[in-house]
Amino acid sequence: MATGTEEPTLTVDELAARAGVTVRTIRFYSTRGLLPPPVIGPRRVGHYGPDHLSRLALIEELQHQGMTLAAIERYLEQLPPDLSAQDLAIHRALVASWAPESAEEVTREELERRAGRVLSDQDVGRLAAMGVLDRSTPDTYRLDCGLLRLGVELLDVPIAHETILASRTVLLEHARAAAQDLSRLFRDEVWGPYRERESDPDHVAAMKSLSAHMQPMVIQALVTAFQRSLREELRAAFDTEAD
Repeated sequence: MATGTEEPTLTVDELAARAGVTVRTIRFYSTRGLLPPPVIGPRRVGHYGPDHLSRLALIEELQHQGMTLAAIERYLEQLPPDLSAQDLAIHRALVASWAPESAEEVTREELERRAGRVLSDQDVGRLAAMGVLDRSTPDTYRLDCGLLRLGVELLDVPIAHETILASRTVLLEHARAAAQDLSRLFRDEVWGPYRERESDPDHVAAMKSLSAHMQPMVIQALVTAFQRSLREELRAAFDTEAD
Protein backbone atom coordinates (compact mmCIF):
# COMPACT_ATOMS: atom_id res chain seq x y z
CA MET A 1 0.00 0.00 0.00
CA ALA A 2 1.40 3.39 -0.95
CA THR A 3 1.59 6.11 1.59
CA GLY A 4 1.51 9.85 1.23
CA THR A 5 5.33 9.99 1.18
CA GLU A 6 5.75 7.63 -1.77
CA GLU A 7 5.94 8.58 -5.42
CA PRO A 8 2.78 8.16 -7.51
CA THR A 9 2.99 4.76 -9.19
CA LEU A 10 -0.56 3.88 -10.25
CA THR A 11 -1.68 4.10 -13.86
CA VAL A 12 -5.17 5.41 -14.49
CA ASP A 13 -6.40 1.84 -14.99
CA GLU A 14 -4.87 0.73 -11.67
CA LEU A 15 -6.30 3.77 -9.88
CA ALA A 16 -9.76 3.01 -11.27
CA ALA A 17 -9.53 -0.62 -10.15
CA ARG A 18 -8.36 0.32 -6.65
CA ALA A 19 -11.02 3.01 -6.25
CA GLY A 20 -13.83 0.91 -7.72
CA VAL A 21 -14.70 3.46 -10.42
CA THR A 22 -14.29 3.64 -14.17
CA VAL A 23 -11.45 5.34 -16.03
CA ARG A 24 -14.08 7.55 -17.62
CA THR A 25 -15.17 8.73 -14.16
CA ILE A 26 -11.59 9.60 -13.21
CA ARG A 27 -11.10 11.60 -16.39
CA PHE A 28 -14.42 13.37 -15.82
CA TYR A 29 -13.48 14.31 -12.26
CA SER A 30 -10.13 15.56 -13.51
CA THR A 31 -11.75 17.85 -16.07
CA ARG A 32 -13.97 19.29 -13.30
CA GLY A 33 -10.95 19.94 -11.10
CA LEU A 34 -12.00 17.41 -8.45
CA LEU A 35 -8.75 15.49 -8.88
CA PRO A 36 -5.27 17.00 -9.22
CA PRO A 37 -3.42 16.13 -12.42
CA PRO A 38 -1.22 13.02 -12.45
CA VAL A 39 2.56 13.08 -12.47
CA ILE A 40 3.66 12.59 -16.07
CA GLY A 41 6.36 9.94 -16.37
CA PRO A 42 8.25 8.32 -19.23
CA ARG A 43 6.33 7.88 -22.48
CA ARG A 44 3.90 10.56 -21.28
CA VAL A 45 2.14 8.09 -18.98
CA GLY A 46 0.29 9.67 -16.07
CA HIS A 47 0.94 8.24 -12.62
CA TYR A 48 -1.37 8.60 -9.64
CA GLY A 49 -0.71 8.19 -5.93
CA PRO A 50 -2.41 7.74 -2.55
CA ASP A 51 -3.64 11.34 -2.54
CA HIS A 52 -5.71 10.65 -5.65
CA LEU A 53 -7.05 7.43 -4.14
CA SER A 54 -8.05 9.16 -0.90
CA ARG A 55 -9.67 12.03 -2.76
CA LEU A 56 -11.74 9.61 -4.84
CA ALA A 57 -12.87 7.89 -1.64
CA LEU A 58 -13.90 11.25 -0.16
CA ILE A 59 -15.85 12.16 -3.31
CA GLU A 60 -17.62 8.80 -3.15
CA GLU A 61 -18.57 9.34 0.51
CA LEU A 62 -19.88 12.85 -0.17
CA GLN A 63 -22.03 11.42 -2.95
CA HIS A 64 -23.40 8.83 -0.51
CA GLN A 65 -24.37 11.74 1.71
CA GLY A 66 -26.55 13.04 -1.12
CA MET A 67 -24.39 15.97 -2.17
CA THR A 68 -24.60 17.11 -5.77
CA LEU A 69 -21.49 17.37 -7.93
CA ALA A 70 -21.60 21.16 -7.65
CA ALA A 71 -21.78 20.92 -3.85
CA ILE A 72 -18.86 18.49 -3.82
CA GLU A 73 -16.84 20.90 -5.95
CA ARG A 74 -17.49 23.70 -3.45
CA TYR A 75 -16.59 21.40 -0.55
CA LEU A 76 -13.27 20.37 -2.11
CA GLU A 77 -12.40 23.93 -3.11
CA GLN A 78 -12.49 24.95 0.56
CA LEU A 79 -10.06 22.23 1.65
CA PRO A 80 -6.39 23.23 2.12
CA PRO A 81 -4.48 22.42 -1.08
CA ASP A 82 -1.69 20.56 0.73
CA LEU A 83 -3.81 17.91 2.47
CA SER A 84 -2.08 14.53 2.59
CA ALA A 85 -3.70 11.19 1.86
CA GLN A 86 -4.01 10.68 5.61
CA ASP A 87 -5.76 14.04 6.06
CA LEU A 88 -8.20 13.18 3.28
CA ALA A 89 -8.82 9.78 4.86
CA ILE A 90 -9.69 11.48 8.14
CA HIS A 91 -12.14 13.75 6.32
CA ARG A 92 -13.75 10.74 4.72
CA ALA A 93 -13.97 8.85 8.00
CA LEU A 94 -15.68 11.82 9.64
CA VAL A 95 -18.07 12.26 6.72
CA ALA A 96 -18.88 8.54 6.89
CA SER A 97 -19.65 8.84 10.59
CA TRP A 98 -22.76 10.87 9.66
CA ALA A 99 -24.00 8.23 7.23
CA PRO A 100 -25.98 5.08 7.99
CA GLU A 101 -23.84 2.08 8.87
CA SER A 102 -21.66 1.11 5.93
CA ALA A 103 -20.59 -2.38 7.07
CA GLU A 104 -20.33 -5.19 4.53
CA GLU A 105 -19.58 -8.89 4.70
CA VAL A 106 -16.30 -9.62 2.88
CA THR A 107 -13.91 -12.52 2.46
CA ARG A 108 -10.21 -12.29 3.32
CA GLU A 109 -9.43 -12.00 -0.38
CA GLU A 110 -11.90 -9.13 -0.84
CA LEU A 111 -10.61 -7.45 2.33
CA GLU A 112 -7.05 -7.48 0.99
CA ARG A 113 -8.18 -6.28 -2.42
CA ARG A 114 -9.89 -3.28 -0.87
CA ALA A 115 -6.95 -2.65 1.44
CA GLY A 116 -4.60 -2.73 -1.54
CA ARG A 117 -2.11 -5.00 0.22
CA VAL A 118 -1.59 -8.41 1.76
CA LEU A 119 -2.65 -8.38 5.41
CA SER A 120 -1.01 -10.52 8.05
CA ASP A 121 -3.03 -12.03 10.87
CA GLN A 122 -1.49 -9.36 13.11
CA ASP A 123 -2.69 -6.64 10.72
CA VAL A 124 -6.21 -8.06 10.78
CA GLY A 125 -6.10 -8.19 14.56
CA ARG A 126 -5.05 -4.53 14.75
CA LEU A 127 -7.82 -3.51 12.33
CA ALA A 128 -10.31 -5.39 14.50
CA ALA A 129 -9.02 -3.63 17.63
CA MET A 130 -9.48 -0.27 15.89
CA GLY A 131 -13.11 -1.11 15.11
CA VAL A 132 -12.54 -1.37 11.36
CA LEU A 133 -13.72 -4.97 11.14
CA ASP A 134 -14.72 -8.04 13.12
CA ARG A 135 -14.90 -11.69 12.17
CA SER A 136 -18.39 -12.85 11.24
CA THR A 137 -17.56 -16.43 10.38
CA PRO A 138 -14.27 -18.35 10.07
CA ASP A 139 -14.14 -17.24 6.42
CA THR A 140 -15.71 -13.75 6.40
CA TYR A 141 -15.38 -10.38 8.10
CA ARG A 142 -17.84 -7.61 8.82
CA LEU A 143 -16.03 -4.57 7.43
CA ASP A 144 -16.70 -0.89 8.13
CA CYS A 145 -15.92 0.41 4.64
CA GLY A 146 -15.73 4.04 5.78
CA LEU A 147 -12.85 3.32 8.15
CA LEU A 148 -10.82 0.83 6.11
CA ARG A 149 -8.41 3.18 4.34
CA LEU A 150 -7.65 5.14 7.50
CA GLY A 151 -7.14 1.90 9.43
CA VAL A 152 -4.75 0.56 6.80
CA GLU A 153 -2.77 3.82 6.89
CA LEU A 154 -2.45 3.47 10.67
CA LEU A 155 -0.92 0.00 10.29
CA ASP A 156 2.29 1.64 9.06
CA VAL A 157 2.41 4.48 11.59
CA PRO A 158 5.44 3.97 13.89
CA ILE A 159 3.36 4.33 17.06
CA ALA A 160 2.58 1.63 19.60
CA HIS A 161 -0.73 -0.09 18.96
CA GLU A 162 -1.89 0.74 22.49
CA THR A 163 -1.24 4.44 21.85
CA ILE A 164 -3.37 4.37 18.70
CA LEU A 165 -6.23 2.72 20.61
CA ALA A 166 -5.94 5.22 23.45
CA SER A 167 -6.00 8.06 20.91
CA ARG A 168 -9.12 6.57 19.33
CA THR A 169 -10.83 6.52 22.71
CA VAL A 170 -9.96 10.18 23.34
CA LEU A 171 -11.20 11.21 19.89
CA LEU A 172 -14.48 9.29 20.23
CA GLU A 173 -15.21 10.78 23.65
CA HIS A 174 -14.58 14.36 22.52
CA ALA A 175 -16.35 13.85 19.19
CA ARG A 176 -19.42 12.55 21.02
CA ALA A 177 -19.36 15.54 23.37
CA ALA A 178 -19.04 17.95 20.43
CA ALA A 179 -21.91 16.22 18.60
CA GLN A 180 -24.13 16.48 21.67
CA ASP A 181 -23.37 20.18 22.15
CA LEU A 182 -23.93 20.94 18.46
CA SER A 183 -27.19 18.98 18.42
CA ARG A 184 -28.40 20.85 21.50
CA LEU A 185 -27.47 24.19 19.92
CA PHE A 186 -29.21 23.29 16.66
CA ARG A 187 -32.32 22.12 18.52
CA ASP A 188 -32.60 25.24 20.69
CA GLU A 189 -31.49 27.94 18.27
CA VAL A 190 -32.57 26.61 14.87
CA TRP A 191 -35.12 23.84 15.14
CA GLY A 192 -37.23 25.56 17.81
CA PRO A 193 -37.68 28.82 15.87
CA TYR A 194 -38.36 26.78 12.72
CA ARG A 195 -41.27 24.96 14.37
CA GLU A 196 -42.73 28.32 15.27
CA ARG A 197 -42.53 29.54 11.65
CA GLU A 198 -43.59 26.47 9.67
CA SER A 199 -46.18 28.56 7.87
CA ASP A 200 -43.45 30.72 6.26
CA PRO A 201 -42.55 29.08 2.88
CA ASP A 202 -39.26 30.97 2.59
CA HIS A 203 -38.19 29.84 6.05
CA VAL A 204 -39.14 26.23 5.29
CA ALA A 205 -37.08 26.31 2.08
CA ALA A 206 -34.11 27.79 3.96
CA MET A 207 -34.34 25.04 6.59
CA LYS A 208 -34.38 22.30 3.96
CA SER A 209 -31.29 23.78 2.33
CA LEU A 210 -29.54 24.04 5.70
CA SER A 211 -30.35 20.43 6.56
CA ALA A 212 -28.92 19.22 3.25
CA HIS A 213 -25.61 21.02 3.73
CA MET A 214 -25.15 21.19 7.49
CA GLN A 215 -23.40 17.86 8.03
CA PRO A 216 -20.50 18.31 5.57
CA MET A 217 -20.13 21.95 6.67
CA VAL A 218 -19.88 20.94 10.33
CA ILE A 219 -17.44 18.14 9.51
CA GLN A 220 -15.18 20.48 7.57
CA ALA A 221 -15.25 23.03 10.40
CA LEU A 222 -14.45 20.35 12.98
CA VAL A 223 -11.56 18.89 10.99
CA THR A 224 -10.06 22.32 10.28
CA ALA A 225 -10.34 23.40 13.92
CA PHE A 226 -8.87 20.10 15.12
CA GLN A 227 -5.93 20.25 12.72
CA ARG A 228 -5.07 23.81 13.77
CA SER A 229 -5.41 23.02 17.48
CA LEU A 230 -3.33 19.85 17.18
CA ARG A 231 -0.60 21.69 15.26
CA GLU A 232 -0.47 24.40 17.93
CA GLU A 233 -0.40 21.87 20.80
CA LEU A 234 2.35 19.80 19.20
CA ARG A 235 4.40 22.88 18.44
CA ALA A 236 4.05 24.06 22.04
CA ALA A 237 4.94 20.60 23.38
CA PHE A 238 8.08 20.28 21.26
CA ASP A 239 9.12 23.87 22.01
CA THR A 240 8.84 23.05 25.71
CA GLU A 241 10.93 19.91 25.28
CA ALA A 242 13.59 21.91 23.39
CA ASP A 243 13.83 24.39 26.25
